[in-house]
Amino acid sequence: MGLEHLTNVMKRRCTAFLLSDFIDSNDFSRALTIANRKHDVVAIQVYDRRVADLPPVGLMKVRDAETGREQWIDTSSSAVRRIHREWWTRRQAALSESFARSGVDNVSVRTDQDYVKALMELFAKRN
Repeated sequence: MGLEHLTNVMKRRCTAFLLSDFIDSNDFSRALTIANRKHDVVAIQVYDRRVADLPPVGLMKVRDAETGREQWIDTSSSAVRRIHREWWTRRQAALSESFARSGVDNVSVRTDQDYVKALMELFAKRN
């Protein structure tokens, strides 16, 4: 994992910007905590609005970028969209908790929004 590589390779303390969607089936909170003890880790979550709210467009083929697994989902179903939204909300809450426990400053940036404002707010909070 990248965090473990950072911790092992970088001998001097540095500020490391971690850009990711942070969607991972593995628990990376321990590696995040260890990396942040040695370095100043800043997490920047980048995500598409359609990950948070599925559009009701009917059948949609989705592919897991990590595993390549593909499946069809029916986004015209309000139940499917609701379950997906609940998953996203739980995922975001767990991610926020992990960042807080690890002491990692973080920001979420949506791909269709201006990232400059979000980053400016993050850096203002860090000062």
